[in-house]
This record gives sequence, structure tokens and C-alpha cells, in this order.
Amino acid sequence: MAGCGENAALSDRLVENKGAEAFLDRVAKNCGKLSVGNQPLNDLLGMNSNTYFIDESSKLYFGRVGRDAYSTDINAFYPGGTNQPALDCIFEQLTE
Repeated sequence: MAGCGENAALSDRLVENKGAEAFLDRVAKNCGKLSVGNQPLNDLLGMNSNTYFIDESSKLYFGRVGRDAYSTDINAFYPGGTNQPALDCIFEQLTE
């Protein structure tokens, strides 16, 4: 039965999903100039970025993490106390 189940270690980023890609594209387009920590979202979504933000955002899109847990995780990983506008914008992209 090896290979039949979902690989929990496989990053959501590596799973092609047009909905998830469209969500991340909307975040980049509509929220990209906003920052978490001291990093603009566009930088975090870039090709050479740390995958943490993309992985967490993919989990949010797929419903594997709720808004409260997502906010807690992002605020812990990117401290600074000024993340709320970016988080609000990201959550708005979920409804489109």
C-alpha cells in the first residue's frame, strides 16, 4: 500500500492546484506591497523566497489551518506588530 496515501511531508506548494495558484496570485496582486515583519508580500511570494510563507498560505487556502492559527503562525515567524493589514488583505482574497 506504499504510495497510496497522501504524503504529509509534501509541501502544498509542490502540489499543482489552479485554485491555490490563483489565490497566491491574488495575494501578490492585491496585497503584494503590504508587509509582514519587514518583508513585502511580493518578496515572500518570489521565486527565491523562504517557503514558509507560501506553505502556510497554501494551508490556509486548503483549509488545513484556520485564520486564527494562520495569524498566530505568521505573527510568530514574522514579528513586528504591523502584520494585521497584510493579514486582513490575505483573508479578503479567500472570498474571491
